[in-house]
Amino acid sequence: MNTQAAATTADPAAGIIIALDLPTRDAAIEIARQLSPHPGLFKIGLQLFIAAGPDIVREVRDLGSAVFLDLKLHDIPNTVGRAVESASSLGAEMLTLHLSGGGAMIKAAVQAAPPGMLLLGVTVLTSSDETTLHETGVATGVKEQVLRLAKVGIGTGLHGLVASPHELRALRAAHGTKVKIVTPGIRPAGAAANDQKRAMTPAEALAAGADYLVIGRPITAAADPRAALAEICAKLEADVV
Repeated sequence: MNTQAAATTADPAAGIIIALDLPTRDAAIEIARQLSPHPGLFKIGLQLFIAAGPDIVREVRDLGSAVFLDLKLHDIPNTVGRAVESASSLGAEMLTLHLSGGGAMIKAAVQAAPPGMLLLGVTVLTSSDETTLHETGVATGVKEQVLRLAKVGIGTGLHGLVASPHELRALRAAHGTKVKIVTPGIRPAGAAANDQKRAMTPAEALAAGADYLVIGRPITAAADPRAALAEICAKLEADVV
């Protein structure tokens, strides 16, 4: 898979990462089957990975779709390096790690990643705000912390970031287009924000500089997930044009 594609291509679905944040293997596979082959990626996070095990990655890939493995690795450098190797053996095209793990940990991950895998550094979670940061001893604001962590990651060899839509313009101003940005916290107009504190619509996030858009419940919880995805893509194409 070419992970350098962006949501602004002729097919808007190519830049949409569908979050399979579901409690069971059966529920996830049912959605993946309805939407496969998806030209973008399916995100498999901690909930599903723990419930269904590594085979869920293989099963989704066997449906003809690519996988964004969102495990947010954060451990000692050797452990993270070995975890990256394991994720590579599953065929994951994207993998996340927490940039707060520091330069040595990030470097171990970069060295372990194969050429076809896009490692993504997580800056500040979209469910977090300044109160959250202050609770954990970070005295600066969200944007400042995002830029600080992004600088560490890019300086250590990462080519991808995960950041909320509200920090996109600042990241593009600091790093241009040399880094790919995956943006969660995407909610189509009128959709419930749920636990996302820093959200935007798909078109707003693209305009701010996102390469990939992570969308979950507005698609996976819809009565007709395929129709929901098509509606989002049609609106996105109309808004971008």
